[in-house]
Amino acid sequence: MNAVVSVTSSPARSLVEERAMRPPTIGRIRPGIKVLKQSIARDNERASKIYREMVEAGDSFETIAKALESQCRIRDALVPKNVPYFTCRRSDFINPDVADEILRLYGEDRGDGVKLYRFPALFAFNDWMQNLPNQMAAWGTTGRKFFSEYGNDGTRYCKTYAKVERDPRAQRGKRHFGGRVVIFRQDDSIPDGVCDPEQCPQYQSRQCNLSAGFIFAVPDIKGLGLIELPTNSIYVLQKAYAAMQTVLLARGKLTGTRFMISKREFDITRINEHGEPVRQKQMLTVLDADIDIGALLDGAEDPVPALEAANQAVALIEAGGNVHPLHVDTIGGAEDGSTSFAAGEPAETAGAVAEAASGSPLQGRLDEPGAELTGAAAEAESLEDKLHRMSDLLQRLGLSADTRKQDFRVYAHVTLGRGWTERPADVDRMNARLTSALTERAPLDRDIASAVQSVLFDQA
Repeated sequence: MNAVVSVTSSPARSLVEERAMRPPTIGRIRPGIKVLKQSIARDNERASKIYREMVEAGDSFETIAKALESQCRIRDALVPKNVPYFTCRRSDFINPDVADEILRLYGEDRGDGVKLYRFPALFAFNDWMQNLPNQMAAWGTTGRKFFSEYGNDGTRYCKTYAKVERDPRAQRGKRHFGGRVVIFRQDDSIPDGVCDPEQCPQYQSRQCNLSAGFIFAVPDIKGLGLIELPTNSIYVLQKAYAAMQTVLLARGKLTGTRFMISKREFDITRINEHGEPVRQKQMLTVLDADIDIGALLDGAEDPVPALEAANQAVALIEAGGNVHPLHVDTIGGAEDGSTSFAAGEPAETAGAVAEAASGSPLQGRLDEPGAELTGAAAEAESLEDKLHRMSDLLQRLGLSADTRKQDFRVYAHVTLGRGWTERPADVDRMNARLTSALTERAPLDRDIASAVQSVLFDQA
């Protein structure tokens, strides 16, 4: 699995720039777990004890396998087990505390301790292949033995590393500048260098398989690099490709979309030892994104950047902290029955809104800090009253200050969507959120900061 990132097309100026750059990684989240083979777990108490102790200590499964091989003389003692969660171990990260932070932020306890069932991911590239590099590969004790690469003609070729020539004068291997030499595989099995799994002895003996992995960042996790999630399932690859292409079609890019990585059970078909297709259930890694594809496609011909949309759709806090509701651009409303508003239309004056609010029997109660309306009073409250109450709450929370206006606009747009100030239910939800912040301010500040960061990332 090798992701290649083209940073610049300018001529190389250093030995480092001569070689293709790969995105730095800080750790790995694994798609599942490995357990002792049933026969070993049943008959070898020492191996079972070593396995349990090392799992509890947070050692990687590679380390556990090596320990079992050296101490118990057992090779290939571990086998994969299908579980609904991911493995996030300290030993798989350069900074082990990162694993603890991921579990703290996104782990869930479903009765079997804190496990990683679902977590957000941000991709760094708009090319899906850079986010999910994949190839066929056969691994040996010293690394990759054979691996696939596509040629300019679209043919998948099988490649390997050239044997190191011996220097007759120095009686040692000849040094190669710039790394090992990659050549086409040409032997009795693959004479033309074309990757053909049907004729490949390594593939037929299960030594060569799909090698792939997601490369992404996890929100709120710090570190100079990305995180890997390996997979060898063609089903996972196909479903992830479809998800990325859908988002790419709707948004024109993959960066800035917060995907969710989780597991879901599917019925898949595999070929058994007798060459017969059989159905079985399997937990597969899947990508999802909390976005409105229909809304994105509906506005695809006239895209509006997130910051611009926030400014246009959320005309909330003007001078003096008054709320300016937007005008309806069509009397009949939108085709779906919802009312449509034009962000560029002139807003009502602050005086008009204040006048409308002052005539309301609710005005005296709205001046009370944190006042909430319930029952018949809430039903009788007009949209202007709701917005006036919001203006009061924003002033109390200091969000009407010039330094906080834009941040709140972005937060409101990200949270409730375009045109939310004209939907009474959404205004009620925002008022309830602001009211709760009067007694506990920190959660609201964190949510606002998170929304601003997500928009800035989207614009990058």
